[in-house]
Amino acid sequence: MHDYKTLPAGDTALVIEFGDRIDVHISAKVLSLAQRLNNLRLDGIIETVPTIRSLIIHYEPLTVSQAAVQAQILQLMEELDSAEQSGRKWQLPVCYDPQIAPDLHDVAARTGLSEAQVVERHSAATYHVYMLGFLPGLAYLGDVPAELGLPRRESPRSKIPAGSVGIAGAMTCIYPMDTPCGWHLVGRSPVPLWDRRRETGALLAPGDHVSFKPVSLREYEHLLGRANEGALQIASSGSS
Repeated sequence: MHDYKTLPAGDTALVIEFGDRIDVHISAKVLSLAQRLNNLRLDGIIETVPTIRSLIIHYEPLTVSQAAVQAQILQLMEELDSAEQSGRKWQLPVCYDPQIAPDLHDVAARTGLSEAQVVERHSAATYHVYMLGFLPGLAYLGDVPAELGLPRRESPRSKIPAGSVGIAGAMTCIYPMDTPCGWHLVGRSPVPLWDRRRETGALLAPGDHVSFKPVSLREYEHLLGRANEGALQIASSGSS
């Protein structure tokens, strides 16, 4: 039996909490439970929403009671496979040129690394998609190499461009649209993470794995042009 807490969220949702920290093993439990519930297609379960350490279960109280949902969760917990879930693998291009990476120099100075070492460490890691949130298609990716783990900026920016690659704490992300931001910006990607023409809208999903391929400023501008034309095709390499 897995350790967890069940917390009501009003009268139409339950939160199943597995821990209090960022941890890929906790995320595996969250995603495993979400997958089991989605596969069962239980009457009254409207939606499951994975977060970094918990699963939000939205249900229709006129169809299924909170007690019935809790009983179903208890049953699933007894046979829940907590093995890490296999997701799709993505390699996304990122340009780390200082012209579009306004915090690269500062990150290097604060970590005692050269700019090239920051790029090497950030792009060498394979990141786990913990959750989507804050903006449509925005994926929270971890874990950032420890030597790059900086707190958020003291002065957030009021607006950053879509595609900006940020880091803060153990997380990194690509912002899918213009937005205020308090993270350190170390690069930019031409890949649209949110597109209404896709069936799901979002390119990435919880449980996927992402690596970054450094590209030159010239190549970034070429890929961005193709993306703006709707001609940039980014495909996953299947399950990891």
